[in-house]
Amino acid sequence: MPLGADDPQLLKQLGIELFQQRLPWFGGDLQTLRDTLRPVDLPVDQGEPVRIPVPALASGAAKAGELLAYLDRPRWSVDAAAAQAPKALVVVLHGLGGSSRRQGLRRLTLSLQGAGFAVLRLNLRGADPGRHLAGGTYAAACNSDLLPVLKRARQIAASLALEGGLPQPLPLLGAGISLGGTMLLNACLDQSGALDALFCASSPLDLAACSASIERPRNRIYQRWLLQRLVRQTLADPFGVTPAEEQQLQDHPPESIRAFDAAVTAPRWGFASVEDYYEGASPLPRLLSSWQVLPPTLLLQALDDPWVEATSAIQLQSSLAEHHSSDSDQHLKIVLTARGGHNGFHGPGDTLRNGCWSDRLACAWFNNVRTRHS
Repeated sequence: MPLGADDPQLLKQLGIELFQQRLPWFGGDLQTLRDTLRPVDLPVDQGEPVRIPVPALASGAAKAGELLAYLDRPRWSVDAAAAQAPKALVVVLHGLGGSSRRQGLRRLTLSLQGAGFAVLRLNLRGADPGRHLAGGTYAAACNSDLLPVLKRARQIAASLALEGGLPQPLPLLGAGISLGGTMLLNACLDQSGALDALFCASSPLDLAACSASIERPRNRIYQRWLLQRLVRQTLADPFGVTPAEEQQLQDHPPESIRAFDAAVTAPRWGFASVEDYYEGASPLPRLLSSWQVLPPTLLLQALDDPWVEATSAIQLQSSLAEHHSSDSDQHLKIVLTARGGHNGFHGPGDTLRNGCWSDRLACAWFNNVRTRHS
């Protein structure tokens, strides 16, 4: 298979067709903007709130608090037993400027529920609707927040199994959209057994390269939109911001994601500089050398993604091909599509219940891993 192409053998194994765009969402930009330009009416959010304590940031930039997650149970058919246990519990993470309420994350959740999975939708530090529970903001490497969440998720997985009459806890899986996938990769690289399987869609592997990509002139509108969300989210902190942060964000607003990370993200999370943050929080170097520590993992990346260039995913795919072995087959798979944009993947067959193509791919991947390891 040539690098930078769909993996037809893997997709066939998963029972998923090759990705094709559908009218009128042709091209990376329209695929990326589809949910913004034409949002769909989602069902009423019936998630059960779960509050998870997290410690203070090591830098002292934010005190201990709580993160808000929502537990969504499977949508079984009417003739299924009411106490039937979910197949697994999937922790789902949003991307930069997102939340548990974003359309793409809700649609993925509905697809997973329909496939028999329970879902825990997390609001990262600083994201609404949990903004009032913890001060500060999140980062691409935020294990002091994320690992307590995964520990609590293990407990929930055990409780769901008991409710369904199962002798063993449910498997704990992870699905990350964009930067959410980066966070889950970092957690799995840092702590063995953090998850039992992982799916990442459009996730940055090299933060410096991603920052440079979003700063391209063609992405000026995207960057302005993201910065407005990030600055507004930061200044809305009910626990307050430092005078230096307030001056930087209000008097001299950052003109790039890199500038925002230099002013806010890096110092809050204890990094010496934005360069130190990008180097330390980018999973690519460790993926190139230590992918064996991952649980079964599928990375999805579109070649026409206007935000996250596919160079890093192609580099990783090439490295895996050079070291092809049963280990690489087991631990890490990469699907590169010609089209799809940034977390778009809107194609024929999309429905509210089944989600978009990437949602169906995530469900198929988790079903495959579960079957293979049951």
